[in-house]
Amino acid sequence: MLVVLLFMAVVVARSDARGELYGGTSAFEQFFVDLVNRWNGDFLWAPASMSNNTITRFGDEARAVFGQIPEGDCENDARTIPMQVEGNVVDLARSSLDSETFEFQYRDTQGTIVKRTRFLAQCDKPSLAGDVSYCGLNSRLKRVVKGNVEWLFLCRKSQPSLEVEASAYWSSYNPQFARYGVIGFNRQTGEIVYFDGTKEVQQFDWSRKFPPPGGNGYADAHTRARAEKLYDPQFRVPCSSCHDNKSPYAISPNISMSRVGYGVSKHNLQRDAFSLGEYLPRHPRSEDAPFRVIGTGYTATYKLELQRARTLRDPSGICTDCHTLTTQISGQRFASDALSREPYSSTTQWSTLLELEAERQKLKQIDLHRTDWAKSIEGGIHPWMPLGSTLNGATQREVPNLDQWRSLSDCLWGSGGDQCNYRPLYSACPPPEGREDRSMATDLKLETVGTVHLGGVSISRIRASWKYANDYGQVPGRDDVRFDVTVAETKRLSGEIDHSENRQTQREHVRSQLGFAGSERKWVVRNLSYFGHTAFSEPSQTAGPHDYALDIPAQCGRTYTIGIVAKRFCFDQSGTATSSRDHTASINVDCKAH
Repeated sequence: MLVVLLFMAVVVARSDARGELYGGTSAFEQFFVDLVNRWNGDFLWAPASMSNNTITRFGDEARAVFGQIPEGDCENDARTIPMQVEGNVVDLARSSLDSETFEFQYRDTQGTIVKRTRFLAQCDKPSLAGDVSYCGLNSRLKRVVKGNVEWLFLCRKSQPSLEVEASAYWSSYNPQFARYGVIGFNRQTGEIVYFDGTKEVQQFDWSRKFPPPGGNGYADAHTRARAEKLYDPQFRVPCSSCHDNKSPYAISPNISMSRVGYGVSKHNLQRDAFSLGEYLPRHPRSEDAPFRVIGTGYTATYKLELQRARTLRDPSGICTDCHTLTTQISGQRFASDALSREPYSSTTQWSTLLELEAERQKLKQIDLHRTDWAKSIEGGIHPWMPLGSTLNGATQREVPNLDQWRSLSDCLWGSGGDQCNYRPLYSACPPPEGREDRSMATDLKLETVGTVHLGGVSISRIRASWKYANDYGQVPGRDDVRFDVTVAETKRLSGEIDHSENRQTQREHVRSQLGFAGSERKWVVRNLSYFGHTAFSEPSQTAGPHDYALDIPAQCGRTYTIGIVAKRFCFDQSGTATSSRDHTASINVDCKAH
């Protein structure tokens, strides 16, 4: 053909971050590739592929799943996490006797100062985190809700000794703090993401706002550069070890004072005066609810731990009726502390026994920082899941006895049997158009939209168009889905076109990328975004379906069959999740029309 002779020197198929188009080596195949790239190349690109920087890419991934990430702000409308000692709230203030020194002031529920000290070694609810100051004062928490997505910003005061002292650092007016952490969570989909401040900075300052990783978009070079210096690219804090109960909140007495610790009626005054109330609301989620960590950098760092994590059932049926327990810290440490029981495992594996002993020592340190008042009859807030305590308004039936506890602890440490009913904690990446994500491509059609005249030869320009709304999790601007499009060319078919004949062939072709069968030629175009969403631009915030279009050159006297397949970029070490649904349309290109 004349077309073949005219386009022998056309550029061959390319494959890069801005999309992939696979073609053969003949002249027309090269010509096909060149025109498809020329007509559609601006819309052929993978999300979060602009940067190889660990933090910037991580931020782009999070933005593609959760939408715009707000700035971190622990100053405006943030909540101070109260510290209680012997049923009073404690803060640091300048001494009434010497304005150059500080003292700890104890106030009762009426705000009256009832005690002053220069030292603070214990508190009623020491932190269970284990690597921050047990009784740290004046840490701050900020919660931002955007539809189904909420963001938690934690600005935590701590110091290497894990103790507190009467110094200006611990004052509520001092904006310096040691640990900066961010959690993003979609309560509908169970997707969760964790960011932590760099460990190269000893002190942060909450009087300044913190930029989100990845900035405010691909074009926000200045903020992206700032964020690369702010966050830890090594992900040294295993956030998923504690925040793994299918909720963003690690519910313990240290923060959630309104629900645990002060949940019994005799402490209503302390609960109302000192707690964060419903600032962290109840979001009950069953063990069957989806739960998935986002971020290729984080999930690569903790790949093995995430694969091994399991939910379990309490063999006695007592604890897991209300709680999601796992084989990680939220199960192992929180359950032991809540019931004031020593962790136990029947295993004979030396590595597990060493971990078990280390955990016993950590629980011992936590308990040494707990006041006697908290454990006394007068205080009675530890253990914090005792007989008669309440959760969500329902009185617990009982607490496990020693034998029941050991059976539960055996499950928590991964050494139990079938009675534990182990199940993977994390769910698989959901493909589009599936059971979890019911977003559906619609209105696929093919039409001729123009003609290219080259050397006296006419080439038709045909357009495949369809609609699709990426509304999984109801996130405006969600941008983790692209389409792969197969193009099959055959000699013109006579009569009515049967689309079903090509569907299995199309599916196999998507997976093999490129194949030729007899007189049929095939191409695959990958990573097509919707019309208008050009490479490394920010997605539209509209909630409705977007228009997709792909233009291809077509020879007269041929039939072209188009197959479209939606795929989700998972950002969790699993690559992409491809829809199991096929959408196919065909068109005859009539030479007489030219």
